[in-house]
Amino acid sequence: MSVYDFKAIETKWQKTWKENNQYKMDTEQTEKPNYYTLEMFPYPSGKLHMGHVRNYSIGDVIARFKKMKGYNVLHPMGWDSFGLPAENAAIKHGIHPHKWTMENIAEMREQLNLLGLSYDWDREVATSTPEYYKFTQEIFLKLLERGLAYKKKSYVNWCPSCETVLANEQVVQGECERCGTTVIKKDLEQWYFKTTAFAEELLNDLDKLDGWPEKVKTMQRNWIGKSTGANLTFTIDGTEDTITVYTTRPDTAYGVSFMVLAPESPLVKELVAGTEYEAPVDEFVLKMHKMTEIERTSTDLEKEGMFIGKYVINPVNGRKVPIWIANYVLADYGTGAVMAVPAHDERDEDFAKKYDLPIVPVIDEDGIMINSEEFNGMPAKEAFEKIVDKMEEEGKGKRTVNYRLRDWLVSRQRYWGCPIPVVYCDDCGIVPEKKENLPVLLPTDVEFTGKGESPLTTSPTFTETVCPKCGKPARREVDTMDTFIDSSWYFLRYTDNKNTEEPFRKDIADKWVPVDQYIGGVEHAIMHLLYARWLMKAFHSMGMVEADEPFKNLLTQGMVLKEGSKMSKSKGNTVSPLKIIDEYGADTARLFILFAAPPERDLDWSDQGVEGCFKFLNRVYRLVDELAEEVKNCDDEFGKLTSADKDMRFTINSVIKKVTSDLDEKFGFNTSIASLMELINEMYKYKELDGRNSAVIKEGVEAIVTIIAPFTPHLGEELWQMIGKEGSVFDISWPEYDEKALVKDEVEVVVQINGKVRGRMNVPTEISRDDMQAAALEDEKIKELVEGKTIVKVIAVPKKLINIVVK
Repeated sequence: MSVYDFKAIETKWQKTWKENNQYKMDTEQTEKPNYYTLEMFPYPSGKLHMGHVRNYSIGDVIARFKKMKGYNVLHPMGWDSFGLPAENAAIKHGIHPHKWTMENIAEMREQLNLLGLSYDWDREVATSTPEYYKFTQEIFLKLLERGLAYKKKSYVNWCPSCETVLANEQVVQGECERCGTTVIKKDLEQWYFKTTAFAEELLNDLDKLDGWPEKVKTMQRNWIGKSTGANLTFTIDGTEDTITVYTTRPDTAYGVSFMVLAPESPLVKELVAGTEYEAPVDEFVLKMHKMTEIERTSTDLEKEGMFIGKYVINPVNGRKVPIWIANYVLADYGTGAVMAVPAHDERDEDFAKKYDLPIVPVIDEDGIMINSEEFNGMPAKEAFEKIVDKMEEEGKGKRTVNYRLRDWLVSRQRYWGCPIPVVYCDDCGIVPEKKENLPVLLPTDVEFTGKGESPLTTSPTFTETVCPKCGKPARREVDTMDTFIDSSWYFLRYTDNKNTEEPFRKDIADKWVPVDQYIGGVEHAIMHLLYARWLMKAFHSMGMVEADEPFKNLLTQGMVLKEGSKMSKSKGNTVSPLKIIDEYGADTARLFILFAAPPERDLDWSDQGVEGCFKFLNRVYRLVDELAEEVKNCDDEFGKLTSADKDMRFTINSVIKKVTSDLDEKFGFNTSIASLMELINEMYKYKELDGRNSAVIKEGVEAIVTIIAPFTPHLGEELWQMIGKEGSVFDISWPEYDEKALVKDEVEVVVQINGKVRGRMNVPTEISRDDMQAAALEDEKIKELVEGKTIVKVIAVPKKLINIVVK
């Protein structure tokens, strides 16, 4: 019995692919239609996990299948290699982030190659290399020039112990992930990208993304959060100063009984300065700084606040209402001010009841206005428009469209990120670095202490520079960019990654983008996918690229679970891909992970399932090995076919048709593999028949080898060679099914007596109704069953059934 030596086979073909540069492609080749398939690139942590294996196996099958279908396939891989873990490693182990990162990249590249993935490594990018971040800096400058990047003061996370600003991802349950100290808020100047500039396009263009999961589009719609309402202007009592409030319910304006400001609003500080309220307000603000946004916007939050000694005038009725601050209003949502209508808002009602504030209903349970002066008796929907009309006429309000989406805070007080290419000059202010001076390189003379500001501040060679405008001494920006910027344009760099003059050539990018098929986890639905869409729209507006969306189709694969839970070290339920590859081979790991569940659903790991897939591949190997010589020596003439030959050909071509459809239309990897298993079973039965047809054997074996190849590429190549073929199986065309083989000469029909199935029989496909009836009544078994009974009638449904009605 032949042995499936997976280790020898996989080593052999990985070496061959590398030597032949099998997956290198030319993005300017025009003979074939282009197809760009891409999996989200990983952070180089040094170790692949099963989520990676699933993501990349899915992409690899698609890439290989599309190549065999005649496409010019772009299938690159790279590294999202800036980020906090490298900096933490520097602090903990005294190893430079660059060294730590590059060692991890080398290790993970080797692991990806062990999986037999068809990447064009000539297109590899790493976002932390100067060759890449030079152009991230150039993109920043383009956005700055267009007014899409700007600087303003805002509250940030601050660790009092480490004396440093923390990004949101560095805050775990309200504490610093480095030292565990409670994080507070601090007001600092920060860089932003104007994501709100494309809010309407980001929202509306979701409708044209037919290839995206509806759940992802819904998440983005909710995040963008478009609402229609009005800005109402409240005058601060005793002054000419005003506070603008955005509301989606101007129809409730007559029910305003107090106003709420976000405690950290600069206006609050102005209003209480020098008053008896200043000290308690400062204390309250400090308390708010220790809470996260999630805590403060939770429906379970106990509402807290205080009166600050000032009043505003309600613009609709001239009534004086008190100004409060409260924990449930945030400074950067809307205008940071809320007109409180406790009769028609649950949060306001909770607050009003706690502090005994008036509750004035202005809409009855039938939706009719009450307590609203001239608008009484009017339907609330009509009053909405009429009240806004009145406010606009009086100059106290304006119809407004608002978005929940906020501008993107991109400043990070870290070392291991892309330096922001601006300098600060005492004479010229904020000055962009000159394009010819890019990249602004990260310095090597830095200290990683984990305390204080960005490590960049410890490098005089970096911070001390000259002004690009006037040539006088100046200081560099010491913040680096959010790493989401790096991952918002990498898919474009892949198309032209050797370009040293610009991020990418427009004519090349336009051939490939939007990406035909993007694959990654649904956890990236908001941040990464929204930021990539935003930057693409910015590029389009600047004439850098034709498309205004990055990804045509999106597949969000499910998680890999173990015993019903997400794999994690803390739970002790992880499975090492390298261990599985060592014990069973990469092809077995790939086959199991593609077969165990549809790609968009969660997959529960099963050791028995892996063992079953390994046994199946052994079975395939033995079958092809046994029939290889017959395949090699056979011509393609079928000759006269028996009924068994025709049945076998029907199965072969049915499977080719179904797998092609499953892969083309819905990425049904699991159903494709199930069909392949069915074909293997039938081939095992057929080969045992006396007088089997060698041409049918050849047709079946070649179908098996080509269909299995994208799923298990090492085995596919080995089997292709075993049956006497030259070159790579991935350089041939995907098999076409024979329509004639799918037309059966005979069909099985059911025979019923009084509606109950009593037998089955094979009849010619084109048999007439009369002949079908006669054949049924001549069947020996049916004769016995109807003997002595009166046949009332016979109902015949061609190609399906015959029902004999008897008394």
